[in-house]
Amino acid sequence: MDSSMVVHCGGCHCKRVRWKVHAAASIVVWDCNCSICSMRKNTHLIVPAERFELLGDSKEFLTTYTFNTHTAQHSFCKVCGITSFYIPRSNPDGVAVTYGCIDPGTVTHVEIKFYDGENWEDSYDASGVASCSKVLPEGSK
Repeated sequence: MDSSMVVHCGGCHCKRVRWKVHAAASIVVWDCNCSICSMRKNTHLIVPAERFELLGDSKEFLTTYTFNTHTAQHSFCKVCGITSFYIPRSNPDGVAVTYGCIDPGTVTHVEIKFYDGENWEDSYDASGVASCSKVLPEGSK
């Protein structure tokens, strides 16, 4: 897989929420079946928080929903209702951007991994998802 870093831009449907994220051009996205991801059909790329930037006045158009442990922070646009990113329970030190909300043109390859959110605790350790929000030293994979 190509590990070169690029800037992916994206946001919500009405474009009032916009962001950019630094990640590889070849990405791994997670398809989760937890109660909220399965309803939203959410497939997401998880990155370290320091590689995510909310742009312009996007913050004023956001609201947040939490449930259960209240660790995950599901942010969505107050205007169009789209969740283009959120803070996942699995990676509270990272950001999950919705794959379908990434602007076209910067992703060269997508690998889809399944996360069994219905059995969250068992899946957490087995999946390795926690490593997605860690910044690795230059040159390491």
